Amino acid sequence: MSIVRWGVVGPGRIAAKVVDDFPHVPGAEVVAVASRSPQRAEAFAGAHEIGRVHDSYRAIVEDDAVDVLYIATPHPHHRAVALAALKGGKAVLVEKAFTVTPAATREIADAATDARVFAMEAMWTRFQPAVVRMRELIADGAIGEVRAVQGELGVHASTDPLDRYYNIAIGGGALFDLTVYPISFAQMVLGTPDTVAAHGTLDATGVDIEEAVLLGWADGRTASLFTSLRCATPGQMRMFGTGGWIDLLPRFHHPDTFVLHRTGRDAEEVTVPHIGGGYAHELREVTDCVLAGRTQSEVMPLADTIAVQDVMGAVADQLGMVPQEGPAEL
Repeated sequence: MSIVRWGVVGPGRIAAKVVDDFPHVPGAEVVAVASRSPQRAEAFAGAHEIGRVHDSYRAIVEDDAVDVLYIATPHPHHRAVALAALKGGKAVLVEKAFTVTPAATREIADAATDARVFAMEAMWTRFQPAVVRMRELIADGAIGEVRAVQGELGVHASTDPLDRYYNIAIGGGALFDLTVYPISFAQMVLGTPDTVAAHGTLDATGVDIEEAVLLGWADGRTASLFTSLRCATPGQMRMFGTGGWIDLLPRFHHPDTFVLHRTGRDAEEVTVPHIGGGYAHELREVTDCVLAGRTQSEVMPLADTIAVQDVMGAVADQLGMVPQEGPAEL
């Protein structure tokens, strides 16, 4: 294999942004798109010069001209498409949140492992060049031992019940669209937490509007996180270490700049711009892994996705949410 052929499942707003970054991805080509709406699929294909159009998810799963599926359907619909793709031998890049329940995430991870087929969550934050450089500095001891993470991510979203943010049937709420980012970030920096405490607000339909999450580790390390659908916030992340701290400037989930504060020294501003819209980096990771015959990414392994989903499951339980997971079959 010299070219990895990609298919897009769910031609929505995020998929359009992701597809626009493929010119920055050597060895990759988008060859097909699928939607349950033929009109949407045709329009997306026309806008992005994609040659093959499918009016069902099953059809693209069975398309022999596709090697990898980028799954950008609503969260509860990830499960069926991912399982069918893996069963058919197709690699998958699944948008975050991976699913809306820990059980479904484990189901997909197990299917990928059993089939020995590549699978990864599309957590683009971990592949941003500024985040990669920040992690290198932390690993080199630039701020000593990291003891705490603090961050927030908020938007002033539409309250239209049909909007994706407030529609429980398609995985609406802050948790799966926003809170997944700071939880994944904290897990990346500090590892998997030992305790989870959450407090927040649900609307009348059971959608979470905002929450504060406190993660704890047995050795005393903590992560304090806040997300909201009604409060616009800067979207900043701060890491405190025994030898200084790092401010990851807004918005932290796709940053270009961070400020390194070493104890007793002047602050150092570090800027490492992303390529294109910022999605090319995760697309390169998947493409390179598939070409190399790897079944997981070392940067975004399935074990981390499972750990983050477990934390989100605990948050949902403590808030009284009842996520509506999608079916296992197409």
